[in-house]
Amino acid sequence: MPVLDQEPSKGLPSGDALPKLPLPALRDTLEMYLRCVKHLLTEEQFNKTQHVVQKFGAPGGVGELLQSKLMERRDNEANWVYDYWLKDMYLNNRLALPINSSPVMVFPQQHFKAPIDSLRFAAHLISGALEYKTLLDLRALPVEYARGQLAGTRLCMEQYYRLFTSYRLPGPERDTLVAQESSVMPEPEHIIVACKNQFFVLDVVINFRRLNERDLLTQLEKIARMADSKEERLPPIGLLTSDGRTEWAESRSVLMRESTNRDSLDTIERCLCLVCLDDASGLELSDTTRAALMLHGGGAAKNGGNRWYDKPMQFVVGADGCCGVVCEHSAFEGIVLVQCTEYLLKYMIGSPSKLVRAASVSELPAPRRLRWKCTPDIHKLLASSADRLQGEVKNLDMNVHKFNDYGKEFIKKQKMSPDAYIQVALQLAYYRCHGRPVSTYESASIRRFQQGRVDNIRSATPEALAFVKAMTDGKLSTTDTEKMEMLQSAISAQTKYTILAITGMAIDNHILGLREIAHELKMEKPEIFKDEAHLISNHFILSTSQVPTTVEMFCSYGPVVPNGYGACYNPQSDHIIFSVSSFHESSQTCSAEFVKILVQGLLDMRDLCNKCNRGSNPTEQRQGPKLERHTQTDTKWQNKPPARPTDLTKNQQTPPQVLLMTPGQTKAEAQTQTSSEE
Repeated sequence: MPVLDQEPSKGLPSGDALPKLPLPALRDTLEMYLRCVKHLLTEEQFNKTQHVVQKFGAPGGVGELLQSKLMERRDNEANWVYDYWLKDMYLNNRLALPINSSPVMVFPQQHFKAPIDSLRFAAHLISGALEYKTLLDLRALPVEYARGQLAGTRLCMEQYYRLFTSYRLPGPERDTLVAQESSVMPEPEHIIVACKNQFFVLDVVINFRRLNERDLLTQLEKIARMADSKEERLPPIGLLTSDGRTEWAESRSVLMRESTNRDSLDTIERCLCLVCLDDASGLELSDTTRAALMLHGGGAAKNGGNRWYDKPMQFVVGADGCCGVVCEHSAFEGIVLVQCTEYLLKYMIGSPSKLVRAASVSELPAPRRLRWKCTPDIHKLLASSADRLQGEVKNLDMNVHKFNDYGKEFIKKQKMSPDAYIQVALQLAYYRCHGRPVSTYESASIRRFQQGRVDNIRSATPEALAFVKAMTDGKLSTTDTEKMEMLQSAISAQTKYTILAITGMAIDNHILGLREIAHELKMEKPEIFKDEAHLISNHFILSTSQVPTTVEMFCSYGPVVPNGYGACYNPQSDHIIFSVSSFHESSQTCSAEFVKILVQGLLDMRDLCNKCNRGSNPTEQRQGPKLERHTQTDTKWQNKPPARPTDLTKNQQTPPQVLLMTPGQTKAEAQTQTSSEE
């Protein structure tokens, strides 16, 4: 994910003046495909794949026909791969959104002393969200320009305009991303507040005036009191949205039989966003626990029903200070989530009393509770959804670790890209755990082009494999100088592939396009897409993403395959936050063990650099504690004083508590333009 330069958008449409996504040459993609898969296959598998690929790419063959059709599509579409990619990555996926698809941002732990404090925090957060929405409505959001690799390129801003206007509608076979762009329907002027599994309509504009923060707090207090009424309490309908997409589509069709339910569904689907006022979980809130709770809510027994997973933005405010954002990923990428979230947290510190002094709307109407008519069938569906979510909760193996021994500044002193360096470290960790390389996904932004989303950086390169073998199997037979040369070669290969990806010349989107155009032409599936190499190369056991922030929060998400890892990382000047996930049901994975071995690999790589690069003084690097102390998450790091403390008491009448830590640098300089998988 990039760090961005910005300038005011001056009302320009988001896609103006951006080039179309290029279409790579067929021969280039097929050659790169063979290079990417060779070391992931047996010799016998590769020989077969090589024959299949040569046949596909032969002059006058199927590949050339499909390529010509893609060229026509490129001429006629703003982005030739966008629809294919959106369906393949998200809308066709039948897995439940929590853990499997929806990434989360985990805020610093808040310390609310009384229930009113969490409501003040929520009111302040809503005010910031409304300010951000105003920037979007006025097309006043600064246009972003890439930094890092190939810096200075203007980026497509289209994803931002789906933050508060879209909705993922479940379907029996495929979901639909619904964007509210109709001029006939009025702009939504309400948010949905979830509290104790109940849903309330909070109008944020009354009598043509946006509610100020004091009024928002008053309304939230009313909602909290209404939610406490056990006589009025309705079943936790939100649980249904946590189910598999086909199951949720079927449950929604049952709900739709009743007009009361149709009205409630429509109100939720048209809202700006959700604010989820969560009960205390009763758990010790380590980083790992907070990440897990943000991903699944703790199941039906805790806050799992206090969600509506189809909405792009759900702001979670826990009574115990567990706060963050849950993101429905089909509408936008991680950079959009990060930029919006950072705006909100900085707003809550930088503009604490902006709306408190504004005139109040007199005699505010009470917020409205959404009603549901629940038949016995719906109660059965709710029980099934609760059971399935509980299974997901038990299955998630989460480990968040703050690596304190060094950060990106040390890596830069070695004249290496921090992102490429960390990717090689992840390859080393997996190899040391499992003794083999695996297909790896690192998302790369292609926002340099109209409607650009992401392509894949295939980080499991032959060069990375040579390095990790030398660091693992060849400790005695390979000299440090040779290992260092291999590390530099691996980082160079990673950087070169990154540039291919961000310039639209990587292979994954192209191969997807060839497959989908063959399907559209009703051709028999070409052998290249049935070949074992295609299946192996698209089974991403390592799903990775760099998500740097300028405030001390972090991103988490689940694995994308049953025997895989989700590995999100946030490199800062003097530390790196890793959020690693896997599934307990897989006998092949263990998040704590992976993190332990990852940490040792990072220390070994540092030692190698210090031995070989005398320009970097080893004594300047903090000597970390012994390995055993790295295997457990440090649960207290949020409570350490920030590098530059912020006085939160200035200019506030009744300040909500916002703990916001700022790293040593105000901008996290990502060396590669990659984005979240988020």
